[in-house]
Amino acid sequence: MFNYAVLYNPYAGNGQGQERAQDLKTILSGDDLEFYNMTLIRDYAAFFESLPYGTRVIISGGDGTLNRFINDTINLSLSHDIYYYASGSGNDFLRDVGRKKEDGPFLINHYLHELPEVTVAGHTYKFLNGVGYGIDGYCCEVGDSLRSKSKKPVNYAAIAIKGLLFHYKPTNAVITVDGRRHTYEKVWLAPTMNGRFYGGGMMPTPNQNRLDPRHTVSTLVLFGAGKLKTLAVFPSIFKGEHIKHTQMAEVLTGHDITVEFDRPTAIQIDGETILGVSGYHVSSAIRLRISSASCANQDQAVCFANSLEI
Repeated sequence: MFNYAVLYNPYAGNGQGQERAQDLKTILSGDDLEFYNMTLIRDYAAFFESLPYGTRVIISGGDGTLNRFINDTINLSLSHDIYYYASGSGNDFLRDVGRKKEDGPFLINHYLHELPEVTVAGHTYKFLNGVGYGIDGYCCEVGDSLRSKSKKPVNYAAIAIKGLLFHYKPTNAVITVDGRRHTYEKVWLAPTMNGRFYGGGMMPTPNQNRLDPRHTVSTLVLFGAGKLKTLAVFPSIFKGEHIKHTQMAEVLTGHDITVEFDRPTAIQIDGETILGVSGYHVSSAIRLRISSASCANQDQAVCFANSLEI
């Protein structure tokens, strides 16, 4: 018999997070489970110290729940076994690592190490799946508004189609990857990804590998086309086939990526929305290691550029 501390997010799964977490009583029948509302935990260091030796921790929720846990424990060395039980609505992390809900809780410690960081409006966050910018950020903004008014599931595909046709206006963008500057007009999407999936099954960067030892991240740029052409290509993003349209889709891969739009728009970080953002900066794990170690007494941009040439 094992002891489990189940950290659940009551807001996950369209407000059914607590109820779905209780399913673990059946899945792990015979084990000892204690349930904790993670939105009420203010000090994770003290929380982990209070757990009996050998207690396993289960995070029950969706992608946003994992993001919250990652950032709430950002300065902690996690010595406990951390498991994940998917009870959210999108579950893109689950999809990316080849798991299904019916598989039950699985160990995720190795996925939580050396995550990339994104800096937005002076604040820095770790992220697990990706950073959405453009119409995907707009979809999260609209989805949050709908969710605040109703408990009905949010149809992000419908929001995206309406946005493409009527509401969302593309931007011009400057994207800098490892010091190389790229400019684009009429940009509809500019997400930077650690995994392959976001938005409930969209695959903007089908070749991205979250466990790649090089620790690169990838940015998709969907650009240059009008509403109807973009709408015609957009559904293919759910199979990763949009990248075949090379005249309007490009994937940029690197360790240090800055995306700047010519007007503010919403951004989402693992499904968590931030409004009115003019740009963001992503640093991969290897970039962060170089900056904090060998570049301590040097110009970091020059040091990083030199390290890539080695």
